[in-house]
Amino acid sequence: MNYRPLIWLAVATFSTGIDGYVLAGLLPAIADDLSVVEAVAGQLVSVFALTSALAAPVLSTFTSRWERRRTIAWSLWVFVLGNLIVGLATTYAIALGGRIVAALGACLLNAAVTGYVIALTPARDHGKALSFVLGGWMAATALGVPVGLLLGQSSWRFPMLLVAVVGTIALAGILLKLPRLHLPAATLAERLRPLGQPRLIAGLLVTTGILCSSYTCFTYATLILRPAFPAGWMMILIMFGYGLASMLGNAVTGRLADRFTPLRVLTVVLAGLLADAVLGAITFRLVPVGAVLGVLGLFWFFTAGIGNGGAAVPQQARLASFAPDSAAIVMALNGSAISLGVALGGGLGGLTLAAGAPPSGLLVVAAAVLGLTLTLHLLVARSRRYDAVPA
Repeated sequence: MNYRPLIWLAVATFSTGIDGYVLAGLLPAIADDLSVVEAVAGQLVSVFALTSALAAPVLSTFTSRWERRRTIAWSLWVFVLGNLIVGLATTYAIALGGRIVAALGACLLNAAVTGYVIALTPARDHGKALSFVLGGWMAATALGVPVGLLLGQSSWRFPMLLVAVVGTIALAGILLKLPRLHLPAATLAERLRPLGQPRLIAGLLVTTGILCSSYTCFTYATLILRPAFPAGWMMILIMFGYGLASMLGNAVTGRLADRFTPLRVLTVVLAGLLADAVLGAITFRLVPVGAVLGVLGLFWFFTAGIGNGGAAVPQQARLASFAPDSAAIVMALNGSAISLGVALGGGLGGLTLAAGAPPSGLLVVAAAVLGLTLTLHLLVARSRRYDAVPA
């Protein structure tokens, strides 16, 4: 299989990966520069995710008749433009508008890239090709985010400009090297048809719950860990470790899902995440500031990284099994469920902080969300009846 054309798609997902994670480590600097509180600054993450969740199905349908390379190029250009607006913003309102523009490009880009890779490669190579392209996102969590945070020590705007530069490089490569590709158009009704399954809707809500609990804490991780790690360079190393932990979780559960069942693997992951959140909440409440809190705080954060990174593969496999004939559409809807969870998590965390709770109180909220998510997952698992997708 020739991976050369796909390299530029991997670079594109690398840029969106940096954008998706780096802001969480820069909230104090953003809040100070734009004269808002940190909880409000966190909504720059939430509005991006909420826009992506709502716009992805609509934009994908609207552009479904477009040639695929054209769709990818235009969506990447809009994403780059949005990051330039954020990087040059003089007010919070302008930055918020830039995040909305960037989200419109990113959500369409992710859907277009997935469809392009599946259509371009033989069925036997779909897994490897998608892994290669989406590996750009995973690499961003381990490499791009620490680099972005390092640049952010001088100014939080530099990482946004870095994303724009990387996206522009990817855009040039896509226009020069990516072959043209036309795909059959689809209506919005066809894209949403799998939602006729109550079981699938519940499964998508599990995805939303996982991401909501994750981003309730991850968006404000700098605030949660600041008592034990006050220096900015420490958070750079910690975010690097979180990215590696996520990659490890993704790799391990991918192998386990093949050996066992996705249901069993996902159940263990959700139970582990819940236990980790509960123990983390107890730790930050009872352990005084010092070396012990630092070690236990890192254990909580990195374990959450393993679990959050590891939940993706078994969850996607489970959802695809609910509607095997509509797997591509189900994965697109799962993308919207992910974005919705990110938006809800950032918003829920912001409301919790605005209500006067300490940053460590976010772990209690995350544990409650995980408890509901695990309960819903088990209820879905107990249902043996698979609803057929309406023809």
